[in-house]
Amino acid sequence: MALSATQVETFRTDGILVIRGMVPQNSCEEMLQVAREHLARAEAPVEYEAQVGYEGAPSSLEAPGGRTVRRLLQAYGRHACFKSWASDERLVAALAQLFGEDVYLTLAHHNCVMTKHPAYGTATGWHRDIRYWSFAKPDLISVWLALGPETETNGGLRFIPGSHRMDIGRAQLDELDFLRPDVPENQALMAQGKTIELQQGDVVLFHSGTFHAANRNATTDTKFSVVFAYRGASNPPLAGTRSAASGEVALGQ
Repeated sequence: MALSATQVETFRTDGILVIRGMVPQNSCEEMLQVAREHLARAEAPVEYEAQVGYEGAPSSLEAPGGRTVRRLLQAYGRHACFKSWASDERLVAALAQLFGEDVYLTLAHHNCVMTKHPAYGTATGWHRDIRYWSFAKPDLISVWLALGPETETNGGLRFIPGSHRMDIGRAQLDELDFLRPDVPENQALMAQGKTIELQQGDVVLFHSGTFHAANRNATTDTKFSVVFAYRGASNPPLAGTRSAASGEVALGQ
C-alpha cells in the first residue's frame, strides 16, 4: 500500500494519519473474539487499572474494580491474528514510506490490546508516548487499530495536531510527563485537541511525540483496540534501557 503525497504531508504536519477501513471485517472480528476470550479469563500477561495508578483508578487489586484489565500485554506473541496484523505487508510498506528506511517492530512498548471498560476504565491525560521510551531519536510511530467504534462517548483517542513539532517546557509537565492542566499555555494547547472518531478496521498512525489523551468510557460496552509501535532502522533502542529489554522484529520494507 503506497501512501499518497497528501497522506505523507498530513503525517509530517499533524503527526497523525487516519487510514479508513484498512483492516477487513473478518480480521477484526477474529482479533475481537480472541481478545474477548483472553479478557474473560484474564489470560496473562495483563495490566490492571489498579496497577496504572491514574486518577480515579481503583486503589488496589482488592478494591472494587481493582481487577479491571486495562491491557492484554504482549499481543504479538499472544495469538497469530495479532502477529499477522503487526507484520501486515501493507502496513509495513506505509511505515517504511514514512520512515524512509526499513521498519522494526518494538516488543517493549505498546504491543497490546487496549481494553477500556465502563465504570472502572480510567481516563488518560495528555501525554506523548516518547515520554518513557529510550531510542537514539524520538521518532517512532504508534499504530492504533480500532476493533469497534471509537467515539468521544466511549473513550476514543483525542489528539493535538502538530504537537510533535512543538517545544514543550519542563514546567508544562507533571512528574509523569503529562501536560499540567493548571498551566495557562497548556490550557490553550489542550483546547486544540480533537477526538478522532473511528469505525471497526480504521487505523491511526501517530508520531511518538504527538500529544494524545482519552476520556472514560461512558457506554455499557467494553472498547477494544490493538496497538503496536515501530521504529526506523537507523533509530535503535538505547542499550540497557527498558526499550531494549524485550527485543524487536525486523520487518524490512
